[in-house]
Amino acid sequence: MSLPPDPASGEVFATASRFREDLFECLTARGDELFELADALLCADGPVRAPVDLTLVAEHRRGHGAMYDALNSGSVDVPRLRQVLAGLPMPQAADGRLVLAVDISHWLRPDAPTSPERLFCHVYGRNGRSSDQLVPGWRYSFVAALESGRTSWCQVLDAVRLGPADDIAEVTAVQVRRVVTDLIEMGRWHAGDRDILIVFDAGYDAPRMAHLLAGLPVEVLGRMRADRVMRRPAPSREEYYRAHPRGGHPPRHGKEFRFAGPDTWGEPDTETVQVTDRYGAARAMAWDRIHPRLTTRCAWIDHEGELPLLEGTLIRLQADRLPGGRDPLPLWLWSSKTGMTRADVDLRWQAFLRRFDLEHTFRMIKQTLGWTRPKLRSPEAGERWTWLVVAAHTQLRLLREAAADLRRPWEKPAGPGRLTPARVRRGFRNLRPHLACPARAPKPSKPGPGRPPGSKNRRPATRHDVGKTVKRPESITERNLLRG
Repeated sequence: MSLPPDPASGEVFATASRFREDLFECLTARGDELFELADALLCADGPVRAPVDLTLVAEHRRGHGAMYDALNSGSVDVPRLRQVLAGLPMPQAADGRLVLAVDISHWLRPDAPTSPERLFCHVYGRNGRSSDQLVPGWRYSFVAALESGRTSWCQVLDAVRLGPADDIAEVTAVQVRRVVTDLIEMGRWHAGDRDILIVFDAGYDAPRMAHLLAGLPVEVLGRMRADRVMRRPAPSREEYYRAHPRGGHPPRHGKEFRFAGPDTWGEPDTETVQVTDRYGAARAMAWDRIHPRLTTRCAWIDHEGELPLLEGTLIRLQADRLPGGRDPLPLWLWSSKTGMTRADVDLRWQAFLRRFDLEHTFRMIKQTLGWTRPKLRSPEAGERWTWLVVAAHTQLRLLREAAADLRRPWEKPAGPGRLTPARVRRGFRNLRPHLACPARAPKPSKPGPGRPPGSKNRRPATRHDVGKTVKRPESITERNLLRG
């Protein structure tokens, strides 16, 4: 039975109903089946093991043939759906700014040789092994809006599959630029607001991402490897000629700043100490106008003109302890903003720690919503399934204030607004009758004849290689040789 809605939750149901109606309009082909498949994702009991099991859920009124046909031949208006997601209420940081996290998650397909455009995905400790492995699969780049405070919630705004010929940094820059543009067009950012903070992990080169995102009202914050070497700001002309009275051309870069060499650090421009419950005393030191010394190699080999000077603030964070009992290693962060105050430094490293909330979302959509469970052959079908999972997760976020705590006997009670996505999903079946359901009833039909029994498949599927299809040169000499 469905529970009567709380009068205070009327706005929550109205917002969720509007999103469901907009979602249905974005499903331009096989929309009824795709919409009911998303509802079945949310109403199924327990984790999703296979999409065909969803056809047995009461909310799914069509057969398994319609489900396979919708995933293989359906259509989703992705640009419109991106704008719908950007128009929803956005979580904000403590200072009122938007914080977006970017990260890659893998859909491993090691046993799918007939699926094209697979890449080698770097995973840790799979199948009980402690060593790293490279497993074939599809790689997806996600962009999500983060909340403040400890939580397992975030608002997924975009998902893009990376192809074999894609440059990750360039594709991610286009993706982030599109998300920021949608946020501006949908009225979630206005002129005069604080810059949107984009948080990257160590897999991205933060200075290069800041260069690729130039012109947008954004600030790039990324983790740096502990073996990096950067440069201090160059001395002014007066300082240089005072130290070198015989003259000469002033240098473009200052002295080296080696992350592994404390003797090269010097005195920090800003230093703060924050006492936390999980990490003890967190000490942050920041140096202003630290930049990398770029060379015409690898990612910058095709850059025309003088290489840019990408200055920012370098932050070193050292904690007393970690929650798991491991030895805390220093964390190096680089921000494209210069001239930070103590409050700015604390806000940056705290925002970076919130980036790990996206990992909870990845685990939830994989283990509970079954994002990587389907054995779909074509990448297009995988993208349709991915957007259905994103839409389902978005509905859980919109309804978390109206959901009841249907906890197991061994689970601790959760306070108001503190339910996890998995616990909100348990009560979605009770909330669904109070939401808009634009999907139409199915028409009676008969199954097709299929292939005659005993006949053989005379059109075997094509097998595809795994890996990159484009080799990028690492030097000008190598580039000239490839151009022939």
